[in-house]
Amino acid sequence: MPELTIRPATAADVPAIVAMLADDPLGATRESPDDLAPYLTALKRLTDDPNQHVVVAVRADHVVGTLQLTIVPGLSRKGATRSIIEGVRVHAEERGSGLGTRFIEWAVEKSRSENCSLVQLTSDVTRTDAHRFYERLGFSASHVGFKLQL
Repeated sequence: MPELTIRPATAADVPAIVAMLADDPLGATRESPDDLAPYLTALKRLTDDPNQHVVVAVRADHVVGTLQLTIVPGLSRKGATRSIIEGVRVHAEERGSGLGTRFIEWAVEKSRSENCSLVQLTSDVTRTDAHRFYERLGFSASHVGFKLQL
């Protein structure tokens, strides 16, 4: 299998990223692969912010995964910095290849290098396979999350 590279996402990666975001039952209802303008605007905002890391996994010149890591300074936990993993997607052809594990390991190591004391993420309640995956990697379902659509 060709080597895998994890690198910062670029505007040229946006079509592949959006396709992965839309390639599941939840994403299919909320993503718009036919209109990339809002995604390009968002990527520009993210890449301009040093606390945001949007990365892609590339194998044989094809984007096969993506995730966003946000570094959040805080006051709680004695002024601890934490990170949030968001938007993890692995291309359907790569599922089961170990890419997801490598991605999360990358995010945890990056969080350590940013002096984070906690890594957190949320996962939709319907993604039971993802929950088992995160628990296998040492994450615990220790909190209840809430969202308010605006």
